[in-house]
Amino acid sequence: MTDTKVPSRVFARASQDAASAKAGINTPQTENPAYRLAFQDLDFLLREDLRPIRFQLELLKPQLILSEAGIASTFVMYGSARIPEPAKAQALLDLATDETGRRVAERLVAKSKYYDIARRLAGLAAAFPRDAAGKRHFVVCSGGGPSIMEAANRGAAEAGADTIGLNIVLPHEQAPNPYVTPSLSLQFHYFALRKMHFLLHARALAAFPGGFGTFDEFFELLTLIQTGKIAPIPVLLYGREFWERVVDFQALCDEGVVSPKDLDIFTYCETAEEGWAHVQDFYRDREVAVPSTD
Repeated sequence: MTDTKVPSRVFARASQDAASAKAGINTPQTENPAYRLAFQDLDFLLREDLRPIRFQLELLKPQLILSEAGIASTFVMYGSARIPEPAKAQALLDLATDETGRRVAERLVAKSKYYDIARRLAGLAAAFPRDAAGKRHFVVCSGGGPSIMEAANRGAAEAGADTIGLNIVLPHEQAPNPYVTPSLSLQFHYFALRKMHFLLHARALAAFPGGFGTFDEFFELLTLIQTGKIAPIPVLLYGREFWERVVDFQALCDEGVVSPKDLDIFTYCETAEEGWAHVQDFYRDREVAVPSTD
C-alpha cells in the first residue's frame, strides 16, 4: 500500500463536462435552451436577474489574473483621454480653423507636458524591485485608453515592465492602448467594479488633469480616505494651476463642508521625480514595508 496514489480529484473538471455537453445527442430536449449547462448559457448569464452573479465574476476575474501574475500592489494613474503627447497637441493647434478651436488647442498644448511627466513617472515606478517573495509592487495601472493613460502604460513598457490597463465598454469603442501588457489588459462592464479594482491594489496614485471620468475616480478616492474606508496612500495631484482653476478646494474649507486636514490627503506635484520622491518618503516615514494585498 505504500505506493498507492490517492487521486487529487474524483469529479470531472468543468471544462471536460462542457466539452461532453456539446457532443452527440440531438433531440428536442437537448436542443432546447433549458438543457444548456448554466455556465455555457449566455442568454441565461445575461438575464437581468443575474446581475449579482456578473458583479461577482467581474470582481473575481481581474483579482485572479493579477494574483496569478504575482502583482501585490499597483501605482494607479488617472488622467484625461483627450490630452495628447506634445507633438500631436501642436498638430491640433496648427490645424485649428477658428478662435474657439485655437483657444482649446492652446490649452491642450499647455497640458501636453503631463503626457511626458506621466511617462517618466511610470518609468520610475516600474523600476521598483520585487520583494523577497518575488511579488511585484507599484505595477503601473491606468484606464487602458489613450493620452495620459497611454503615457502611463508607455513609460512602464519602455522600462521593460508589465503594465495594467483597466478598460471599460463604452458606446464609442475605446481600444486598449498598445503599451498595455496583453495578459493584463482587462475589460469591464460595470464602472463600480472597475473603480474598485483601481483601488484594491493601489499603494500610490497620481491624478493628472482630466474631465468627468478623472473627477469621478479622484473624488471617490478622496472620499474613501477622508471617511477612513481605506488607509491613506500617497496621492499625487499633477497640475496645480489646472486643479485650482477648476476646483476651489479652499472654498470647500471656508464653507465648512470639508476640514482643512482633508486637503492634506493629496500633494501637488509638477515633476516625475518630485512625485516618486514623495511616494518613497511616505513609506519611509511610516517605517513600514510596502503593503501586500495577500
